[in-house]
Order: sequence, then structure tokens, then C-alpha cells
Amino acid sequence: MTTQHDASSPRHATSSSGRASTWASAPLNVVRGGLVGAAESVPGISGGTIALVIGLYDQLIDAASQLVHAGRELVTGVVRGRGVGPGIRAVKDVNWPFLVPVLGGMAVVLLLSLKLIAPLLESHPVPTRAVFFGMIAVSIAVPLRMLPRRFGLLDTVLFLAAAAAAFVLTGLPAAEVDEPQLWYVFIGAAIAINALVLPGVSGSFLLLVMGLYVPVQHAIDQRDLGFVAVFALGALVGLGSFVKLLRWLLHNRRQGTMVVLSGLMLGSLRSLWPWQSESHALLAPTGSVAGPLLLALAGAGVVLLAILWESRASRDA
Repeated sequence: MTTQHDASSPRHATSSSGRASTWASAPLNVVRGGLVGAAESVPGISGGTIALVIGLYDQLIDAASQLVHAGRELVTGVVRGRGVGPGIRAVKDVNWPFLVPVLGGMAVVLLLSLKLIAPLLESHPVPTRAVFFGMIAVSIAVPLRMLPRRFGLLDTVLFLAAAAAAFVLTGLPAAEVDEPQLWYVFIGAAIAINALVLPGVSGSFLLLVMGLYVPVQHAIDQRDLGFVAVFALGALVGLGSFVKLLRWLLHNRRQGTMVVLSGLMLGSLRSLWPWQSESHALLAPTGSVAGPLLLALAGAGVVLLAILWESRASRDA
């Protein structure tokens, strides 16, 4: 007898990606997670975008959903007097061979990138943004290639609305908060972490808008464990609240979801326009345009190669 699994069940999540994860693939997943972490350190780039390009997105959402489900089973089992048995079974169902190396690589590279890429963006903004502009421009093709059916009229409306929303969001000026209250840190982390799984929306940029980007950097540099703990807790709560919804949308409303993600990526290009003021106002190109143009083409070429590699890997899997 064949058993039908509901799309929301944790066991279905393990197989929905179409790939079985083993610990033998951990080194590659560490590298792929590191790429996502590097993207999250740059205001204007979403880790979700890179996850899409390198073929991690669906599997990452499914694994995160499993983890959220396991956490809820553990908590509700204790609260309702059922014991930890259901929670332990749910924990065992989590795709750990995939999730552990990806999250490990992501965390390590994110911390390193905050010290390397962010200063580079400050000291050489035009060439750095040019590289990332080219990368994200080509990346828009990824969710469009994943559409189950052709683009329709409603899809066009959703695409343009999402692009407009992202364009407006990325034009907001950065706030300045010298010593944020911990409740504000918690809320900011809960909001910004969703950009990790939402292509086109940068978690770093959201932190900038809320005035938390610099305080987070300082807290990490100064090893402020209280600040970091509150930020991590807020991130866990925010991610747990959003990832189940996003997974449901990917499995049940995939066409509209991918269209919206594509629009968000298009609108987010505003924050990566090489020439802009400190208040994010767009400026006309100044000085030599050839250098930034070549860098943009180079960035686009790197992503195009990544897309081709992922496409070939998917066929061979």
C-alpha cells in the first residue's frame, strides 16, 4: 500500500528537495553555506538569492521547517504532559547531514565577511557595488526558470508590485541608533533574519535601515554576549514564525511565490546601483564607467557559471 504524505509533514520535507543528503556531502555544503553567509554580510544582497543560485533554496527551507517542527514538538510535548518522545522523533527526522554543514559554513563566513567585505564596501563603494549588481541582475533568471508554468497577466502584476515594493524599501535612509534597547535588538533580528530565506531582501540592509548594522558589528567585535544572545533569540523566533509559511507557499503556491521572489530581486537592484549618495539617493555615473561595467560583467559571469554548474549537477543527480 502506498502512503500519501501531506505537504506540511516533516517527513515529506526530507524528500521534497529530490536529493538525499549524506555526511559525505558535508564539505561541499559547508562551502555553499559559506557563500550564503558571505551574501548576508553585504547590504543589498540576500542570502536567499545566493541559495537559489547554488541550488540550496528548497532544501534549506524544508530543513529549516523540519527544525522548527521539532522544536515545537519538544515544547508542546512537555507543556501538555506528553513527554519528549514525539519531539525526539521529530529531531531525528531533521535533515542534519545537510543542515549542520550549511549553517556552520554560513555562520563562520558571515562573521569573517563582516570584517572583510563590509569595510571593502565602505572604502571602494562603486567597484564593489558594480560586482554585486551584475551578480544579482543575472540571478533574477533563477526563480524565473523555476516557474511551473508560463508567465500570465496576474504574474506580471505580482512581479511589478514586488519589484516596486523592493525598490521603495531599499531607498529608505539608514537610521542611527547608538545604544539600542535589547527589546529593539530582538525585534530587529526577528525581522532581518527573514531576509535570509527571502531572495531580493537583504538582512544587512534591513539592519542598516533599523540602525542595528553597526551595533551588531560592535557587539561581535567586543564579544558582548548578552547583546548577541538576544539577537540570536530574536532571529530564531522570527525565522520559526516565517519559514513554515514560506515552505507552504513553495509547495502549494509555487508559481506566485517564484514570481514575487523574482520581482523582489529586480527591485533590490536599486541598493546595488554603483553610484549613490550616503542617503541612498541614486546618482548618474561619474568618472570612468568602463571599470565598473567590466566588474559588473565579471560578477554576472561568475553567477552564470554557478547557474550552469547547478543545472548540470541537477541533471547528473
